[in-house]
Amino acid sequence: MAMDVTFLGTGAAYPSPTRGASATVVRFEGECWLFDCGEGTQTQFMRSHLKAGRITKIFITHLHGDHLFGLPGLLCTISLQSSSTTNTRPVDIYGPLGLRSFLRRTMDLSHSQLVFPYVVHELVPTRDQCPPEELREVSFVDRDDTSLEETQGDTLCLDPVEDSYVLVDNEQFVMKAFRLFHRIPSFGFVVEEKPRPGRLNVQKLKELGVQPGPLYGKLKDGATIVLENGTTVSPSDVLEDPFPGRKICILGDCSGIVGDGAVRLCDGADLLVHEATLDDTQAAKAKEHGHSTPKMAAEFAKLCKAKKLVLSHFSQRYKPAGQVGEGDTDVTELKRQAELALDGQEVVLAEDFMTIGVPMKNKHSAI
Repeated sequence: MAMDVTFLGTGAAYPSPTRGASATVVRFEGECWLFDCGEGTQTQFMRSHLKAGRITKIFITHLHGDHLFGLPGLLCTISLQSSSTTNTRPVDIYGPLGLRSFLRRTMDLSHSQLVFPYVVHELVPTRDQCPPEELREVSFVDRDDTSLEETQGDTLCLDPVEDSYVLVDNEQFVMKAFRLFHRIPSFGFVVEEKPRPGRLNVQKLKELGVQPGPLYGKLKDGATIVLENGTTVSPSDVLEDPFPGRKICILGDCSGIVGDGAVRLCDGADLLVHEATLDDTQAAKAKEHGHSTPKMAAEFAKLCKAKKLVLSHFSQRYKPAGQVGEGDTDVTELKRQAELALDGQEVVLAEDFMTIGVPMKNKHSAI
């Protein structure tokens, strides 16, 4: 099963000719999940190989405009490009408390109507996710005034034991959110593939008298079978050890984590996407504004034992390689700083329209 991550916007604060505002897409098994939706994201979709109409879930890390302002327009464009007769499943949208009100009022005031339903699920932040003076109580005005396209979603509170929020849990994946510290409450997300069944051991199957065919499939699906001679064969008798699943972690803007959930959830991540808004010489300024530097991102990656660190959300002063003009700073300096903190481990700089594949973990030999 293919899994990949495409960066549609890798710039901070606003979209520019060289970098779009924050937007990242994770694809797997027919699913297309969008993480953040800064202004201009719909245009970035059109310039990419991706199709916005295939989005099934949207995750907003925090409510700053460069991560959010593109959402109403994107939904409207998808609607205009869709058929009203199409049986479209709802788009699930997850984000901090206040997202539902923002989207509802925006759609209502602009008289926007969608041909498909959407559901907003809100994460309730804790008070230690931002400076006390920045914490605002979210108004619940219009809570009962649900539009035709909107279905009332869930309000998700922190599980104090696990120190996380469970967003999705199905047969293939578990999706959780964890707390970050920023100027306003921010979140990180982890997409973790559940272990896949091991391969069938052909030699054991032959020894037990199991003939090739439908019985193989039943055992692979976890069902116990009974042969004509009365022998019972369970999956554990003929399956190799399960294959470990893949893990992708995407962090919103932050100058640090809150609690111990982030480190535990991101442990051993195959791909860790972390912001690095400013370079290490600007560390004091970065922390003042709730952001990270390459060294800060690398230290978290090291703590999590992440296999690959990808830096993103660069200040617009850092230009992509080959596009550096007078007064600009080459973004490769951030790569050098992060790799230095990681003792030489390679670090990837995200660029708009870059796609990174996450290969399946396959260490066993059998069928």
